[in-house]
Amino acid sequence: MTLDASALDTLFREARTHNGWTDQPVTDEDLHAIFDLLKFGPTSANCSPARFVFVRTPEAKEKLKPALSAGNLEKTMSAPVTVIVAYDPKFYDQLPKLFPHADARAWFVSSEALATETAFRNSTLQGAYLIIAARALGIDTGAMSGFDKGKVDEAFFAENGWKSNFLVNLGHGDASKIFGRSPRFEFAEACQIV
Repeated sequence: MTLDASALDTLFREARTHNGWTDQPVTDEDLHAIFDLLKFGPTSANCSPARFVFVRTPEAKEKLKPALSAGNLEKTMSAPVTVIVAYDPKFYDQLPKLFPHADARAWFVSSEALATETAFRNSTLQGAYLIIAARALGIDTGAMSGFDKGKVDEAFFAENGWKSNFLVNLGHGDASKIFGRSPRFEFAEACQIV
């Protein structure tokens, strides 16, 4: 089954990274619906290392504020929700549940480098699934990496050891505050068929 042109526009062609937001809220139900879609995106050995912190309250936003770069401050503080896309470095402890047909945990406990690379790569994938899921549900996004990961980890993950990867603002975008679309590569500039 192929998605129709309207769905492809919603997910990709017309979707934009938003910098300004309307007052329309993002509800708990919206956040659950986003997660209930993104969790089905594939990861290596179903490892699902991503962890998501939905920062919405004024207190939590103030906790996040010192870690933000100047260019990301206003749009993040005004967003209805900011998601910290993080990963659990010990994601492999859940593999007996998530990948029960093999002893996949053993693959990672013997190599910290492999575990770190796997956690980072797959949490990045899961963050992308979050963006697509949000767009599919009519919620605009603004992903960014301009923040101090050490400060975020200290403020939010001191007790559980998770590691931040990137941030995604969620809300209903104010179209008057988006930039013109930046250029994209043509197929021949970025792809090879061999």
